[in-house]
Amino acid sequence: MAKIDLDSLSIEELAALRDNATDKLAEKVAARQAELEAELELLSRYGKSTKKSPLAPAAKPKKDLLSKDASPKDAATKDGAAKEQVAKAA
Repeated sequence: MAKIDLDSLSIEELAALRDNATDKLAEKVAARQAELEAELELLSRYGKSTKKSPLAPAAKPKKDLLSKDASPKDAATKDGAAKEQVAKAA
């Protein structure tokens, strides 16, 4: 690439150089984007699968023992009842 002595250029020449560089950069970016889009299109043919995703669905959050209407005493009662059922089952 030829070296350009920027100090020797006038303001108009520098502005024209900047505009040309901006245009060329936009041109190259657009060309590269077109290449990548074509490649993605090609790859997308292989990425589609009829099987369901192997990832497990996200676990649902457990309901809190304390709801808006329940008091701490209610929660303790529910917890105690659950422990009694486990003890009876054993």
